[in-house]
Amino acid sequence: MQDQHITSAYDRDLETIQALIMKMGGLVEAGISDSARALDTKDLELADKVRAADKAIDALEEQVNEETARVIALRAPMGTDLRTVLSVMKIAGNLERVGDYAKNLAKRTAVLVHMPEIDGANGAIRRMAKEVELMLKDALDAYIQRDADKALDVRARDHDVDQMYNALFREFLTFMMEDPRNITACMHLHFIAKNIERMGDHVTSIAEQVIYLVNGELPDDPREKGSYVNTTADAK
Repeated sequence: MQDQHITSAYDRDLETIQALIMKMGGLVEAGISDSARALDTKDLELADKVRAADKAIDALEEQVNEETARVIALRAPMGTDLRTVLSVMKIAGNLERVGDYAKNLAKRTAVLVHMPEIDGANGAIRRMAKEVELMLKDALDAYIQRDADKALDVRARDHDVDQMYNALFREFLTFMMEDPRNITACMHLHFIAKNIERMGDHVTSIAEQVIYLVNGELPDDPREKGSYVNTTADAK
């Protein structure tokens, strides 16, 4: 009876943590969508909403870390149970980073509103962000369903995001060479595209944690990266 009580309490703890992860994931998905839409429509009010929502995402990550630390201290999980708790902590960390990149996109929107529009760029960025948003949705579904195959599919799709980023980078170079007046706007747009590419990397890391959770091992094959541009996206 005592063992059953401990198991039941542990299950409740995991359900609480899982609910926090899904709430956090929902906010991050909305952040990706809203930040790209704010850029496309020049909606500064929506951009401010994204920046404000990032505080809630950060608070949820802290709550997840506190809950997982409490579970480790009180339940001393081992084996699969410990793997679950550690994976949750890493998933929360990746979600927080994606939220940061969405906030960055929203911050640059306020600057780009006052600059000449680069033909087709906003729509392309929105399509790229939509792909990452769908990857995140599928990665979270894979986590809930403990579906390693779905997580592997998400991991493979990161290559598509890299290719979209490469295409945008080449377009921005063309615009800058054709007219130096485009340089500042294209630099901001490039950083936005790079931020979205980095979102894809963190979503892929979430998918890899799902694979680890299900199989007990991380994928051992190197992740194919389609990006050839060595730049550092601003994280905060």
